[in-house]
Amino acid sequence: MTDPAAIQGVSAAQDRTPVEFVGVAAEYNNGHVALQGITCRMEHATSTALVGANGSGKTTLLRLIAGLVRPSEGTISPDPSKKSMALVPQQHGLRAWMPLTVSDVLRMSRFRDRGLVKRFGSADRTVIEDAAERMEVLDLRKRQFGELSGGQRQRVMVAQALAHDADVLLMDEPITGLDMPSQEAIVRIIDEERRRGRIVVISTHHMDEAELCDQVLLLANRMVAVGAPAEVLTNKNLQEAFAFRLARGDEEHGLRHRSHSDPSGDVTHVFDDHGHGHDHRN
Repeated sequence: MTDPAAIQGVSAAQDRTPVEFVGVAAEYNNGHVALQGITCRMEHATSTALVGANGSGKTTLLRLIAGLVRPSEGTISPDPSKKSMALVPQQHGLRAWMPLTVSDVLRMSRFRDRGLVKRFGSADRTVIEDAAERMEVLDLRKRQFGELSGGQRQRVMVAQALAHDADVLLMDEPITGLDMPSQEAIVRIIDEERRRGRIVVISTHHMDEAELCDQVLLLANRMVAVGAPAEVLTNKNLQEAFAFRLARGDEEHGLRHRSHSDPSGDVTHVFDDHGHGHDHRN
């Protein structure tokens, strides 16, 4: 597999301008507030985890960064249209029924730069093959996308995003519901892309995934806290952000898992109204 440092001159982030939110708010189509009062900064060569309950504004914030949603208040700089972005949507948003091969899906990553008509060049093929190799989907290129398992489809979609060669990589709950090898591959890619100098932003329900990031934004349709994982993922902050009950050592739902930062496994587990489990520090 290609060493990130070996091709940094080819595929490292080019525009190092940070993404900055100042007093940003956004509304749903029905006029209800999706997010308000978001002020934060995302630097290159860092990873940021968006953490919050379902409906807390995580996906909306990703879409704001990508320029798919316009803020109703505040400013985002630079303008999203001026910065190259790649977005991996949630699993349930993937159109598995579309009659496309994996190769077709991967080639779509290059349409943004050259349109539907201009011929692919050797540089395009190199970028696509490197992305497919990194996500271990080279051997799937002739398969129908809709015939793949959920983990395989997600790895293909991440490979497609990597082949965009964008400065900002956005992922909406990238490992939720996946098999362990796919989870591990995606977590590895998040770290590799950060080391290549990109801004990486993920939304997640997994506290151990959030703990691996440089920065955490804890959301509840507003910014409850922002900062290093150890500073943000505390009982006080999580109780403020989530309408949850806390249960120490409760394993009856099969959701408990060991925290990366706590080898003893002595962590508090949080259960939300949707059955998601969340480990965090006390």
